[in-house]
Amino acid sequence: MYPPELVAPMKEDLTSVGFKDLTSPEDVDNMIKNTKGTLLMVVNSVCGCAAGNMRPGVKDSLKGNIKPDAMGTVFAGVDSAATQQARNYFLPYPPSSPSIAVFKDGKLVHFLERHHIEGVTAQMISDNLQEAYKEFA
Repeated sequence: MYPPELVAPMKEDLTSVGFKDLTSPEDVDNMIKNTKGTLLMVVNSVCGCAAGNMRPGVKDSLKGNIKPDAMGTVFAGVDSAATQQARNYFLPYPPSSPSIAVFKDGKLVHFLERHHIEGVTAQMISDNLQEAYKEFA
């Protein structure tokens, strides 16, 4: 468990652009089950690839013409129960932090695992997500 003051700026990096901070399993269930259209779900993390690639890439992906209808985030190592609940929806993918999921009407349709995030640029993540938004809009 990380101290709240340590992760607050990392959470705010996403909530400041419209992500809903999901801190309980019920929050996760409500968002996934009740979002019509596309939902972007991010498993945030303190790791360097989250700071250097994932969060900047996710934020940049929102600058395109097509955007997700809703956005939620859980924080691995902080909101453990919420993160585990989100991961239940990501099956058959194994737990991965950070990771990015796109849902369409509650169904997982696109997923980026940590190995898709590490070693790539924020622009590559942004481009990947923008293509997913177009495909599933």
